[in-house]
Amino acid sequence: MAIKLPTKAIIAAAGVGTRFLPQTKAMPKEMLPIVDKPVIQIIVEQLVAAGVTDIIIVTGYTKRPVEDHFDRSEELENDLISRGKLKLAEQIKAVAEMANFIYVRQKGTPKGNARPILNAQHLLNDEPFFVLFADDFFRTSVPYPVQLLEAYKQTGHSVISLTKVAAADASRLGMVTIESEFDEKTFKLKGLVEKPGAENTPSLYASVGSFLLTPDILPFINQQETGVGDEIVLADSINKLAQTMPVYGRVIDGVWHDAGDKLHYLQAIVDHALVDKNLGADFRVYLQSRLDEI
Repeated sequence: MAIKLPTKAIIAAAGVGTRFLPQTKAMPKEMLPIVDKPVIQIIVEQLVAAGVTDIIIVTGYTKRPVEDHFDRSEELENDLISRGKLKLAEQIKAVAEMANFIYVRQKGTPKGNARPILNAQHLLNDEPFFVLFADDFFRTSVPYPVQLLEAYKQTGHSVISLTKVAAADASRLGMVTIESEFDEKTFKLKGLVEKPGAENTPSLYASVGSFLLTPDILPFINQQETGVGDEIVLADSINKLAQTMPVYGRVIDGVWHDAGDKLHYLQAIVDHALVDKNLGADFRVYLQSRLDEI
């Protein structure tokens, strides 16, 4: 029987971004630029490459700039055209036309990273869907949602993204327990353990903020009691789902970036700048000269 393919994605973008204050007082953290693109645009482009047509962005009260970014700006487009900058005008227009953008205000308690799914579930129509967190992503040659989709097509079940990390990182990340190997990049999972620490981690594979979930997850989220920090945590529902049907993890080919804190955000910028076809060579020379001076 043919499986349904996902056409919808939820991007969780309601966080306040306190780690980047005062910058995020007026600008959402999802709009922080990676060279010349906001983080959230990079994520949207990756989803569109996987066939997503409807992007549901779950926001908070400070997120109007996100909506403005994905809206048409005809005044700006016309200004660019009048100055002969036709390519830039087309790029600006294309941002608004990548997908259908739907904005849902996050509400309800308890909060937690499963709350955006509850707020958006009425739009999912009993179909598989992507869930991505708006502050971490992969730099890849094959978009990471495409890699999740490939694993979903092979298994027919929910798939979460994995990346291999150092044991020391197990104290800050959710780590997976592997039941069996499906192929060299895909594993059937027993579940997730939040921040087990280096000595207790069940593996060196971390679950990071991208998921392709089937509707089977929704009853567990709706029934979930509060977990860590009195929040409803997506990992808890994934663990319960894994007790009733297969859940898989896909090791993503690419470089994972967490733009949720200052150090990792700077690393993301440097990483993208180094491989930028226009900036990379000159930036590499500059960076090396600064390192030599220091």
